Amino acid sequence: MRRPRTGTGTGSGTGAGASAETRAGTGIRERIPALLRERTFRSYWTGRTVSLVGDEISLIAIPLAAVLVLGADAAEMGWLKAAELLPALLLNIPLGAWADRQARRRRAMIAADLVRAALLVSLPVAYLLDVLTLAQLYVTAFGIGALTVLFEACNNTLFVALVSRERYVQANSLVSGSRSMSWLAGPGIGGLLVQLLTAPFALLADACTYLASARFLARVDPVEPVPAPVGKGHLTAGLRWVVKEPSMRALFAWSGTIQFFNYMFHTLFVLYVTVELGLSAGVLGAILSAGAVGGLIGAMSSGRIVARFGIGPSILCGSVVFTLPLVLVPLADGPLPLVVVTLFAAEFLSCVGVMVIDIASASLQMVLIPEAIRSRVMGAFRTLNHGFRPLGALLGGALGAAMGLRPTLWIGTAGAVLAILWLLPSPIPTTRALPEPVTQDTVPA
Repeated sequence: MRRPRTGTGTGSGTGAGASAETRAGTGIRERIPALLRERTFRSYWTGRTVSLVGDEISLIAIPLAAVLVLGADAAEMGWLKAAELLPALLLNIPLGAWADRQARRRRAMIAADLVRAALLVSLPVAYLLDVLTLAQLYVTAFGIGALTVLFEACNNTLFVALVSRERYVQANSLVSGSRSMSWLAGPGIGGLLVQLLTAPFALLADACTYLASARFLARVDPVEPVPAPVGKGHLTAGLRWVVKEPSMRALFAWSGTIQFFNYMFHTLFVLYVTVELGLSAGVLGAILSAGAVGGLIGAMSSGRIVARFGIGPSILCGSVVFTLPLVLVPLADGPLPLVVVTLFAAEFLSCVGVMVIDIASASLQMVLIPEAIRSRVMGAFRTLNHGFRPLGALLGGALGAAMGLRPTLWIGTAGAVLAILWLLPSPIPTTRALPEPVTQDTVPA
């Protein structure tokens, strides 16, 4: 209801009230991060936030559809995870090279969102018609993975076009905070939707988030970098640069090792928690959501951690805090309350570490990579890095079927902890501040 005017503005009471309201409004505005006061970045960030929540819903709904609806075993879960991750191995380099040649990468991101939404809608439709199969889950997972590769190949360039160098840590903190919020909300919502609607219909919510992401991206229109010329070695330039740059080379070896062993772990996690430990989908969602609180704390504190200790030491610290608590998962045993508390602790602490890693390493990569080959470098990095994921998923499924879930989880957690050994002899431990951006004339031939 509109507040009535009580005078002409000459009374001292009215002036004091207006001043208090102004100060209150200013105080609230000052609490909002500066980047979120800018309409363009706010639209970009909102779209990413909504999409990340949907990703977490599908992360739990698709595997549960395979387990609860179609009765998938450990080996079939390995094939499902491999189908989701294989595009990262096959398509990152060619799509990265394609993205560097495009002037309007944002349009490709919008198209990827729309097609991903259509693929997800196909699953509940097939379930309703009683024709849903594991083969369709494999095809859908592969298609969504391929479109995600395309989206991310364009996203890094769009991000740099929106954010100045001195704001990289703040912007990455905001995006990572959204990721933590998605971990908090997504699994809980997903688990609840699976219980209420069955797993296939829970994916309709994820389809809606892709549509929302496309809508917000349509509001963003920054000046994108000039397309790179096509010349000799265009396709492999990013791969050659990753191999020759010492910090990126170390990050590749470390991250690739973590990805390999961590996906051995994650391929079997849902099966282990629901079948061997006997937890319901709702409790699983609550555990993952509770772990996201740790991720949110990590995202909120990462700026201070980086400012206090530096970029490189923050990456090392994050690596330990991310991987070491996961050993609690194969240790989980005994009464149900003790098992739940153990899994809560593992998820909470691990998510703190992963947020520090994401923010510090992403900010370092953004200044290390030359603009002209950014998509190709990130494509090569993801090929070498994420390409280990399907390999880990397949091995995890095979070992889980051959030797059991708990022993395989031990192998996965131990290998991830030891990945930090790749970073120690590199320049990263002594890198305190963000270096100056690499210029084109320093790019290796």
